[in-house]
Amino acid sequence: MLSRIADSLFWLNRYMERADALLRVASTHYILSLDKDVHGSLTWKPVLEMYTALAPEDIANIENDTIASLKKLMTDTENANSLRNLVARARENARGVQDHITKEVWEEVNAMYHLMNQQTLHKMFQGYQVVEVLELFTKHCVTYTGVTDITMSRGMGWIFMNLGKYIERALNSITLTGKQYEQIGYCIESPQDIMHWRYLLQPLSGYETHLKHYRTANYNYNVLHQVLFNEEFPHSMVYSLGRIDRHLDEVFKRHTRSSENAALMRCFGRVDAKVRYTDLETLNNQNLQPYLNGLRGDLLSFIGQFSQHFFSYA
Repeated sequence: MLSRIADSLFWLNRYMERADALLRVASTHYILSLDKDVHGSLTWKPVLEMYTALAPEDIANIENDTIASLKKLMTDTENANSLRNLVARARENARGVQDHITKEVWEEVNAMYHLMNQQTLHKMFQGYQVVEVLELFTKHCVTYTGVTDITMSRGMGWIFMNLGKYIERALNSITLTGKQYEQIGYCIESPQDIMHWRYLLQPLSGYETHLKHYRTANYNYNVLHQVLFNEEFPHSMVYSLGRIDRHLDEVFKRHTRSSENAALMRCFGRVDAKVRYTDLETLNNQNLQPYLNGLRGDLLSFIGQFSQHFFSYA
């Protein structure tokens, strides 16, 4: 497969996975922000820090303004990670590889693109229809994932699409985790109510799972176990890294062994080992922040080396 084709398929799924993550984060934050009596000083600052490149002073200007924050996150063409730009880039990648994806996949991406470009959409993010619109786009993302899974042939294109999805998912999970623990100063030993962790678990579709499978009230450690080390949770780091490992192995089985391949696998192995061979009990108030930051840095390093190896760019 040409690297240009693999690149487009890889980024098609990365953009769609990122769009899904953004929608779930925004929806959770918006719904929980309506209950101001419970959450008091809640602002959009953490979400804006993750999904925009705004300067701190610009974030301070709109962090308490829900309409302005949603505009920046959803429809602002100047924000590279706005929903509008993510969907547009996903469609552009899909358009360039129509011969390598199914008609159903193209139609779903195209439908989401045209929905995003409705002239009245920006008004819907300013009124009572916010939740309805966010849910509609989220359903499109879910439909896209399902359609891709049941219609795409399991060739090299499928492998690169999955690499894009799970690389983006792993990056999203560690970024969300770091941001939420940052809100409590990385004090893992300081008890927090389960309500605090809804901002992390609900965007990862893990809140209900947490209530069903974790029986103690030690939420700080339980949540960390779920999002990093739980092999059965599809948005955990260890789960996503396991899928990346499997798909990398599938790619390299079809290529001649080389020192570059081995170097990339060693780079990935460092990320995987940092999760797979870390004991939860060893994490504490002192080392949690450097551990999470180091894990994210190692993942970004792998992503850069992966892109250079397969697509010839950093």
